[in-house]
This record gives sequence, structure tokens and C-alpha cells, in this order.
Amino acid sequence: MSSHHFVKEQQEPALLILSTKGFGYESIAPLLEWSPTVLVAQEEVHTVISWGIKIDLIIAGTDFQKNNYSLLEEQYPVKFLGVSSEDFLDEGLQYLIATKHGAVNIIGFSHKQVFSLEDKLDHLDMVVWDAPMRYFPVKNGEFKKWFAGESLQLHAPEGAFVEVKENDENQIHSITYATFIEVGEGFVNFKSNKVFWIGEFVMDY
Repeated sequence: MSSHHFVKEQQEPALLILSTKGFGYESIAPLLEWSPTVLVAQEEVHTVISWGIKIDLIIAGTDFQKNNYSLLEEQYPVKFLGVSSEDFLDEGLQYLIATKHGAVNIIGFSHKQVFSLEDKLDHLDMVVWDAPMRYFPVKNGEFKKWFAGESLQLHAPEGAFVEVKENDENQIHSITYATFIEVGEGFVNFKSNKVFWIGEFVMDY
């Protein structure tokens, strides 16, 4: 299956870069494998260009567009996606939903604010990258995945409960800020009556 197929069908997760703080090209490069749609907030445009990444849409205010009009020619066929209130995240997500994308990797968004995304989870699958971790939501109450043995963060509203089952042993965690758990190698089953997010370390510091 070619990368062209993915782009045409919007199957490959888009890449929405809000901040590059804590990230280098090496950490983002694997997400570019199938030529996803790349959206970049105005402050990060020159950094992303310096990495050699081809940008599809620059989310930008009026002043930035006027002062950087030459980018339309230099980075053709890049386009501007206008934003009036500097809410680059919301503008980017609305665009992806409108263009029938099914998923997005959001780079440089605070995991503390992921609950604000939940009204869009019915329309988009999201993975939030907040260095040095990435967070993905469990939307349907239950989730099972194989892990190699690592530390995970369970991120849910304060006081929520998440049941974790591995090797036929059950533990129920009452969530407080930064609830970290250790899981061994093998399948781990998670269950809760609320939407919650699982954070995995993806970088070594």
C-alpha cells in the first residue's frame, strides 16, 4: 500500500505541531513515515522547516500571514489556515474533522489539558505527545495492550477509579495527579467507567 493511498484516504494520522519544546527531529521522524498531513502553529514553522519537514498547513494569525507571505511560494504547496484567537489547537482539530481525517498525533500539548479534548474524541483518534511521554485515551471503558514492562501514568479526573489487571491479578487505583504504576511484560487490561488516558515514556532523559 503506497503512501499516496494513505494521503488520499486520510487514513494516516495527521501531525499537528503546536510546540517543539523537548522534541528533536529524531523523535518526530517516525510519525512522518507515510507522508501524513502536517499542520504547524506559526511559532514553530521555522523550526519545522529547518528539520526538512514539508508542511501542508500553517496555522497563523493575520499578522504572521502578512509578514511571512513568501512562505507560500518558498514552501509551495503550503497554505495558511487562518486563526483569529490564537487557539491553534482548536483550529487545527476543526480542520482535520472537516476534512474527514480519522486520527492525529498532537505534538507539544500539555497532558494536564487533555480532558479539554474529549468532546472531539468521537470524531478523531488522538495521541498527545508531551515530552518525554505520549498519552492516548481509553474511550470505551476498557483497553488491553501488551507492554514490555515499564512505568505508565494513569491520567483521569481526580478521584476516578481505574482497574488494572495483569496475570490474573487485579488492582484498583484511585487517581490523583501523576498516578504512576509499574507493569510487567505481557498483556495488561485497563477498565474504568470514565474516559481516561494512559501515558507511556517515549524518550530517555
